[in-house]
Amino acid sequence: MRKEQFDILVALEKDRLPHTAQELAAQTGHDAAALLEELTQQGLVSGGAITERGVEALDHYKTKRAVFIAAGFGSRLRPVTYEIPKPLVKVNGVRIIDTLIDGVMSAGVEEIYVVCGYLGEQFEVLKEKYPNIHLVTNPMYTTCNNISSVLLTRDHLRNAYVLEADLFIHNKAIFDKYLYHSSYLGIPTDGTDDWYFKTGDDGVIYELGIGSKDCYRMLGISYWNAEDGATLEDHVKATFDMPGGKDEDWCYVPLVAFKDAYQVHVRECAAEDIEEIDTFEELCAIDPSYESFR
Repeated sequence: MRKEQFDILVALEKDRLPHTAQELAAQTGHDAAALLEELTQQGLVSGGAITERGVEALDHYKTKRAVFIAAGFGSRLRPVTYEIPKPLVKVNGVRIIDTLIDGVMSAGVEEIYVVCGYLGEQFEVLKEKYPNIHLVTNPMYTTCNNISSVLLTRDHLRNAYVLEADLFIHNKAIFDKYLYHSSYLGIPTDGTDDWYFKTGDDGVIYELGIGSKDCYRMLGISYWNAEDGATLEDHVKATFDMPGGKDEDWCYVPLVAFKDAYQVHVRECAAEDIEEIDTFEELCAIDPSYESFR
């Protein structure tokens, strides 16, 4: 299925009601009249509405699972994280990881894996609210980078979000029910001292690094379609087994080590959609109740 056909079907699937070519053109920016004719001939659309066959065709692009990387120490949030792992820290009464889980579930994701390590037993509390989650214990979290967490869940990467579990989400709309491309979330910026990537005119990431200008500030939320998710299974293991591979951030696999095997796009979001709470000072600024930990 071509991307423009996908866009039309996704627009129609949202409410399952008939739409005119003009309405769809306004939503997608495509020549909707021609696309509607193509999709009607294929039996995916009828009378300007998506058919059951059309919904079935979208299943290949449906976001079906999520892997949360939650094994780290969260050392920059000490002293709070002496007692609780960072993803379980509450910000104004809400656990950080809950905003992420609620976000992917709002997009219809039900198959959820949380890879824990540091104070891992505390993650059992999540099952009270989310009985469908699977906890995966990473015994390597003290000696390896987060690539070890993805290694343990590499057979769950098809049609999957992979998320660092310490991001506080303000806008659930950053999670989509259907996605065509593998992608990383990014915020356009004039400059950053943090992780960044750059893209070509086609939106495909061609450069990854730390600190640059006129780039995207990289956020630890990626999505992997069915084809790329299958390919990652082998590439994660191969990278982990390379000299020094255990010390790599997992994004090194598709964006550096095996870059030529993927076409990873950027998905833009706004700074107000998501909060990166990297330090204790930033946590106190957002939630002053933590001043008592000083």
